[in-house]
Amino acid sequence: MEQMRSYKMNITNAQYIQFEETKENMSIKAVIDGVNLCIPISEGNRHYDEIMRQVEAGELTIADAE
Repeated sequence: MEQMRSYKMNITNAQYIQFEETKENMSIKAVIDGVNLCIPISEGNRHYDEIMRQVEAGELTIADAE
């Protein structure tokens, strides 16, 4: 079995999306490697984990929900 290579995702325009009723963050919309995605807030999700890694490293900021 071939091992998956790790690489740094190019993430831009990250912004939280909230539940309308509770105003709780439910996901993050972002452009990852040129593709618009909606990423669930879920540890173990490779996109979410990379977003959080970049935030913790000071490389990315997630905008508040509108």
